Amino acid sequence: MKKQWAQEIDDAELSEALGNFKASVSAWSEAAGNRQRTISVTVRHAWRRAAVWACGCLIAAVSVGAAMHVFHTPSRQQAVYVAPPQQTGKQVVPQKVEADVHQAVAVARQDQDLMATVDSDVSRQVPAAMEPLAQLMNESGTEQ
Repeated sequence: MKKQWAQEIDDAELSEALGNFKASVSAWSEAAGNRQRTISVTVRHAWRRAAVWACGCLIAAVSVGAAMHVFHTPSRQQAVYVAPPQQTGKQVVPQKVEADVHQAVAVARQDQDLMATVDSDVSRQVPAAMEPLAQLMNESGTEQ
């Protein structure tokens, strides 16, 4: 019987606490709903938007103008005129052409020699980290 009496007291206290909480929440929401509110107004600057549009139009106009200038400007390269070889009687004398061919072959050989030198300088049989070990192997005479 003692438990039932204690339970009734607890239920009464709990009911009172919940009733007080409900009353305070209702009062707070009523006060919050009736108070005056301030609305912040964002000031928009129309001149910024206009400036952005103006800059965008200027960039587009400059791009189109540059493209038109490049498109309509004649090429700066001049056509190379190769004169026909001089003829003396029936024999054609291609001395200039032959000299140009020899010069081109000589330049090509120099380029190949240079590339071979660079290739031999750059290529390694052993990575840089293994270089001390490779030197030790070379000193001991056990080369691969």
